[in-house]
Amino acid sequence: MSQLNDFNQRIIEEFRANNGKVGGQFANAPLLLLTTTGAKSGRAITKPLAYSKDGGRIVLIASFAGSPRNPAWFNNLIANPIATVELGSERFQARATVVGGEERQRLYQAQAQQMPVFDDYQKKTTRQIPVVVLERIG
Repeated sequence: MSQLNDFNQRIIEEFRANNGKVGGQFANAPLLLLTTTGAKSGRAITKPLAYSKDGGRIVLIASFAGSPRNPAWFNNLIANPIATVELGSERFQARATVVGGEERQRLYQAQAQQMPVFDDYQKKTTRQIPVVVLERIG
C-alpha cells in the first residue's frame, strides 16, 4: 500500500502545483482530488480520482481497479458524505450520494465509454461497482 500511497502523493502534488494538470498515464484523463473524512480515523484523506460529469454533477466510480472490495474513499463517503473536491484550481464542498438502478447503469456506461478501462474493472470483479454522484453545496 505504501507504493500506491507514494504514487498518489506525487499525483496530488503535481495536480496542486499545476492547477489540476498532471502528466504520465493520467495526462489526458479527467482527474480531481477528493478529500474525505476517514470512517475510522476521522482524518482528512485525499485521493486523486478519475471522474465524469452528468450535467452539473460529478460522477465517481468506486472501481478500486476491479478489486473484490470497495475503495476506502467510498467507505469514507458512506460514513461522512460531505467531502472537499479540487477540480482544476477550484476547491469546494460537495455531498456524495450513491446511485442505483437505471441511473447507476447509465452513469457507469457513460464514464466507461469515455474511459474503457472501467469496463475492464467490472469484468475483473463479481461485485457491482458503486457509482457516486457529488453535488456542490454551499
